[in-house]
Order: sequence, then structure tokens, then C-alpha cells
Amino acid sequence: MRLVKTALTIAGSDSGGGAGIEADLKTFTAFGVHGLVAITSVTAQNTQAVTAIHDIPPDVVSEQIRAVAEDIGVDAAKTGMLSNAEIIKAVAKTVKNYDFPLVVDPVMIAKSGAPLLREDAVDALIKYILPLATLVTPNRFEAEKLSGMKIRTVEDAKIAAKKIAEETGAKAVIVKGGHIEGEEAIDVLYHNGSYRLYRAPKVEGCTHGTGCSFSAAITANLAKGFGLEDAIEVAKKFITLGIAMGHRIGHGHCPVNQSAWIEIPAEKWRIYEELTRAVREFEEMNPVKFIPEVGTNFVYSLPLPYARTRDDVAGVKGRIVRVGNEVRAVGPVEFGASDHLARAVLTFMKFYPEYRSAINIRYSEETVRLAEEQGLVVSFYDRREEPEEIKEREGATIPWGIESAIKRVKQRPDVIYHLGDVGKEPMILIFGRNPREVLDKLRLLL
Repeated sequence: MRLVKTALTIAGSDSGGGAGIEADLKTFTAFGVHGLVAITSVTAQNTQAVTAIHDIPPDVVSEQIRAVAEDIGVDAAKTGMLSNAEIIKAVAKTVKNYDFPLVVDPVMIAKSGAPLLREDAVDALIKYILPLATLVTPNRFEAEKLSGMKIRTVEDAKIAAKKIAEETGAKAVIVKGGHIEGEEAIDVLYHNGSYRLYRAPKVEGCTHGTGCSFSAAITANLAKGFGLEDAIEVAKKFITLGIAMGHRIGHGHCPVNQSAWIEIPAEKWRIYEELTRAVREFEEMNPVKFIPEVGTNFVYSLPLPYARTRDDVAGVKGRIVRVGNEVRAVGPVEFGASDHLARAVLTFMKFYPEYRSAINIRYSEETVRLAEEQGLVVSFYDRREEPEEIKEREGATIPWGIESAIKRVKQRPDVIYHLGDVGKEPMILIFGRNPREVLDKLRLLL
């Protein structure tokens, strides 16, 4: 028995790696599904334009499907760019021989505006492919083409989804809401005679390959045995994250980041383990004299672009405190456990992205002097110089202070300190690429 599930993408190749089979395969991998491929067209494209298209002979497309289906087996499949009527007919004739769910992404136009489905092939798509579909996933413009009506609102999308399903024989239709009016991206599913809405905030980010990745995510989860509506729900979360965390490459529409779905949980686990070991080592060092009245925290952030808020930074819950003549962490390492130090390291990362860890220790002139003698770059900020508009804005002081200290020395500081203010204890912060480097710098001061 095959332990790994398989998903087949019948689509075109994107030389820029942002859409098409490249996006599909990355999506399948993100869900732990083995990807199979039947290439319909080879395109020369990047984030700005499609500059050339070479269609694969229809019999070769059919043979790719047959070869993988009969040897490996297909648990679910999707179509993307089918390009011309002859390829569409060949694909329809071949997939009829197999009993797997088929998700149809009716790819008609590239993000750059280039046509990916010839005008004479639209009728063939409606006649031969849509009747075989478990689900059709048009965006607003594709749904307008398929339904023959204008779509401006969610109510319009409902009418169009039902119309497409009833007129083509597709089992279900979801009209995607990214281009529909409103602050939310509301996808409208028509399935088994009823509607379901899938909501997510419209996020700023990268959108090249959105449709491919969304339909591939649905396909992957169908392959894993999810019901249709549950598969769509997971795919909606996946694509929202992928857009927000998109790869900022190229000079046009940057591509969705399919890897974020697995990279963030994996990186969080690595951070948790590494910071937990470092906290234990800090306790064993027992630097009692370095613990300030407010306690110490030790943080480690997710890398960019994943680090955005304090919830993306791991710290010690309850901080690290002095207990008699010993140093002890009050609680475990958790993401979101730090506020002040998390804001400090997030600001530091805007200037030096690789420096993702920091610790705060008690201020003393001796410690600052020793840091300078050991060759560490030391800077500071003075809370008395803080502009009134910064003071009035909640949470703005620390980012202002870190930025000021970095600009003061015009290079990357290892240590930043401040002398406090009314009700604010003076403090020293030590920064490093990771907790190990932070501890190495701290040892120089012991």
C-alpha cells in the first residue's frame, strides 16, 4: 500500500517559478503530497510578462497523464493552463479513464495580462473539461467569462457560481473574491445546491501564482482524503499566508510563498529548542549581578519576512529572575512572551536582518566599560531626547531608541544601553544572530 498520497497537475510551466506547475509542485510538497506532472505548455515568463509560449503536442500531454496514473496512481488531480482546444480534448478524453477528483482552475489570463487560453479554446473548456470537474475555481474575471455576466458583489458571485455549475455540469464552483469589492476576500462556493462563504482579510503581499497555488492546495487536501469544503477551508488559510509572506523578487507581480506553510512551524520549533537550551545555559552561568529589578528576558525571533509582531518572537514567560543567589527562569519559552525586548529585536532586524536574538541585563558603568574594552560596539539612546509625539504613541519608545542608537554609531552595535527615565530602570541590551552568539558576548562581560 502506498503510504504517500499523490496529486497530479496538468498545466503549463512558468520559467519564473511563480505560477503553473512550479507553484503546484511547491504547494503539493507543503502538504506532504507527492506531485505528478503532465506539462501542457512551456512558457517563457517572469514577474512582468509572458514572452513566449510553446504548446506540447496533445498526444504527449495524454501520455504523461497515462504514464503516471497507471504506474504510480493519482489520488487527485488539477488542471491549469490548457492553452488550446486540442490539448483540452486530449486531457478530457484521458482523465475520463480514471476515477480521481478533478479540480479545474480555468486559467485564461496571466497576472501580467497575457492570454494563456486561446479564444477558440474557451468553448472547448466549457464543453469537455468543466463537466468532469469536482470543483471549478474561477476568479472574478474568469467567472464573468464562463457565466456571461458582470460580477461586482458577493451576491453577483453567488448567481455566477450557480449558473456555471448548472450550465456546465460541474459538481461545485467557487468564485474567488480577491477582485470583488470589499475589505475581505470572500470566496463563494456553490456545492450540492447550497452556498458557503470563505472569508479572509485582503492582505498586502505577492499575488503571482495565487490561483494555481489555491487550486493546488485544494487538490492536495482532496488527495489526503479531506472532504471538499474542508479542503477549501485549509486552502484559504494557506493562500492568505502565502500572499502575505510572498517572495519579493522581480520587478513585476512577485510570487506567492508556498513554503511559508511549512517553514514557519519548522522554524518555530528550531527557535524553541535553541532558545530553551540557551536559557538553561544562562541559568547555569548564574550571572546574578546582571539581573535587573524588572528581570531579564531572552528572545529569539523568526527570520524575515516571517517576523512581524511580538507573537513572532519567542521569549521566556514571566522572565528570568534572581531567586536568592541563583538565577531562574519563571516559565517556559513561548512565542509572544516578551513585549519590550521583542520590539527591540524586531526594530534591530530592520537594519540587520540576521541579528534575531537579544537579552537585557542590569546597567552599570563597569559593564559598559568592559564591553568597550572587549571590542564590542557599544551605543546608547537617551530617553530625554525622545520626541513628544513618540512618547504619546503606545509602544513607540523602544523602536525609536533602538533606531537612534544604531544611527548614532553608524554601524551594527553589539550592545545598546539607556540610562532610564522617571519610573524606567536603566538597561543594557546585547544583540546577536542567535542565542549562542548572545551568550558568547555576555561571557566577555562576566
